[in-house]
Amino acid sequence: MATGIDPVYARSWLLVPGADRDRFGAAASSAADAVVLDLEDAVPPDDKSSARAAVIDWLRAGNTAWVRINDATTPHWCDDVDALAGVPGLAGVMLAKTESGQQVEATHEALAATLPVLVLIESAAGLEAVPEIARAEGTFRLAFGSGDFRRDTGMSDSPLALAYPRSRLVITSRAARLPGPIDGPSLTDDPQILEREAHLTREMGMTGKLCTTPDRAPYANAALSPDSDDIAWARTIIARVGEDGSGVRDGSDLPRLAKAKKITRLSRIFGR
Repeated sequence: MATGIDPVYARSWLLVPGADRDRFGAAASSAADAVVLDLEDAVPPDDKSSARAAVIDWLRAGNTAWVRINDATTPHWCDDVDALAGVPGLAGVMLAKTESGQQVEATHEALAATLPVLVLIESAAGLEAVPEIARAEGTFRLAFGSGDFRRDTGMSDSPLALAYPRSRLVITSRAARLPGPIDGPSLTDDPQILEREAHLTREMGMTGKLCTTPDRAPYANAALSPDSDDIAWARTIIARVGEDGSGVRDGSDLPRLAKAKKITRLSRIFGR
């Protein structure tokens, strides 16, 4: 992890092509909360073996990262889990194109049931199976593979079109007592769009965002952290109601206090 933030709270998840070892070091020293070395879509089939070897060599050299592995319906999945099992520095795996809880459990078991599985939902079938997936042994967080999902369903990238899948991931994560889900990446370098899309992620209740370049990570970090107005509001509520709730005046005060305590906790975690 680039910033040392616990992956439970990680806001920015930086995807780095596994075939491009020259970019690993820069990713690790970037503002991203977590680095994911990608052995799936970012690597052509003929380059899978060499990319896998490069990733493992870098991890064995004392570095730490997550690795996106190929989906469980491909022979590349077997090659990935067999090679990664027991490798030091592997923080966890991101499972591409997940469509059943069994795929998560098989991945978890293949990695000695010791590593968390970050599950990518990238299809209509995956979204329909997401309650089962969320409760599967090994599932750590859910992530939205928005690009493949749109290709699978024919949906546009408008906030309205993607409101349902985002909301379903948020609600399912909460019901399964998982950390908040991770939104799909922004595909632009326009600062205004990056800021707007990161705030949309927050508004939908998601708590992380995939990033494809280091320069996009700060936008996710800023939007998914309490801002100065949030912190000031939280302090006001805690001062009025009290840490122990002794100043509660009506039925809305306890929910406000719980929110204020959460904002305060996150502001400390993120150094705000």
